[in-house]
Amino acid sequence: MHSNLAAIHPEAQIGKNVIIDPFVVIEKDVVIGDHCHIHPHVTILDGARIGNHCEIHSGAVVAGIPQDLKFAGEKTTAEIGDYTTIRECATVNRGTAAKGRTVVGNDCLIMAYSHVAHDCILKDHIIIGNASQLAGEVEIDDYAIVSGGSLVHQFTRISKHVMIQGGSRLGKDIPPYILVGREPIVYCGINIVGLRRRGFTNDQVFLIQDIYRTLYTRGLNISDAIQCIETEYGPSEEKSLILDFIKTSKRGIVRGSIDD
Repeated sequence: MHSNLAAIHPEAQIGKNVIIDPFVVIEKDVVIGDHCHIHPHVTILDGARIGNHCEIHSGAVVAGIPQDLKFAGEKTTAEIGDYTTIRECATVNRGTAAKGRTVVGNDCLIMAYSHVAHDCILKDHIIIGNASQLAGEVEIDDYAIVSGGSLVHQFTRISKHVMIQGGSRLGKDIPPYILVGREPIVYCGINIVGLRRRGFTNDQVFLIQDIYRTLYTRGLNISDAIQCIETEYGPSEEKSLILDFIKTSKRGIVRGSIDD
């Protein structure tokens, strides 16, 4: 159902059973999947690729031109996965020549007044809290939660099953399974509640806790901690994910608590 008060370019590709409310603007190079609801006063610009069963609330802007002075008008996209909700006045900019696209994955919730900048890659089941701001080329993995009012520096990586305290300022990479918070931001333990909700066993939780004790509480530098983890723990998916993330971090990982 398309309102007569919406401005929809005739060449935009609109799927089946899409509700488009009054005062929506949809430009030419736009693809919207089936069963979406586009609320009043939404602006969907050239380069938007929106999946199925999405809901975009009033005042949101998808595929705005990047706020990057290096952007030279290149053809890029902003891609939204299936079952994702974008709340009021949130903005998702399209990519630049760096990656060519900005991606928000499946079953994500981008809360009101949040900003997802150019070339960010957000995977699946992610929550971005109200008024959080992601700078360019941030990467966030599955099931991460960035609580409201957080600021994430460009190129920062946030791994799986992470919980970020509201109002945090992130300038370092955040390894998987952990809680981070305080000011300045530090490691605050593992995300036990989130892990149990997602079916992690006691053995998995205890292993993750023990690995992070080695990393953060034994007084080792990162290189020595990595060596200890490699030699003291048997093969596991959790160990591999933690070590691979730390070894590939370019910004360095969040530090341990000063209370440890």
